Amino acid sequence: MSDASTGATLTLERDTPATLVPIGTAGVLRKGSEVRITQRLGSHITVVSDGCMYRIDGRHADALGLNDRPSEAMTAPTTREEAENAVIEQLATCYDPEIPVNIVELGLVYRCEVQRTDDSDIGWTVDIDMTLTAPGCGMGSILTQEVHDKLSRIPGIGQVNVELVWDPPWSLERMSDAAKLQAGLW
Repeated sequence: MSDASTGATLTLERDTPATLVPIGTAGVLRKGSEVRITQRLGSHITVVSDGCMYRIDGRHADALGLNDRPSEAMTAPTTREEAENAVIEQLATCYDPEIPVNIVELGLVYRCEVQRTDDSDIGWTVDIDMTLTAPGCGMGSILTQEVHDKLSRIPGIGQVNVELVWDPPWSLERMSDAAKLQAGLW
């Protein structure tokens, strides 16, 4: 197994579940299909095949002859600050499949609140309001599910609520300076 870089063209070694970007439709890329890696960030791989863009879960990296990137072990946060930092770290591993920038730097996260689940000091509740770069993007449910799943993996997080919001509409001004530079907008 290898760890091919962006731009590499590879042949799928088996049928592979994939999501059509930006529509969000689930499908299967067939064994023997040639794909070109456009980005491998966070836990997903974005590829182009036959002129269409697809997002492949990193758990299927072996179908591309690649190594899966193991997730790092996390410790349970004990303070609110530690919990907030853990949440932001996980959010920063979620990437827009078309733009090689994480959702935090892209400015898609509008609200991130971390509260104790109850008075027992056991567990945290996380509330996230996020948006997409375009209201018609079909990736909304996929990205919100990824956010939910990644935050739920943090030890001590008992409840995660992710809401997709459209007000205010996303604009380039929401991007961090680093994201603008990375995306070639500066």
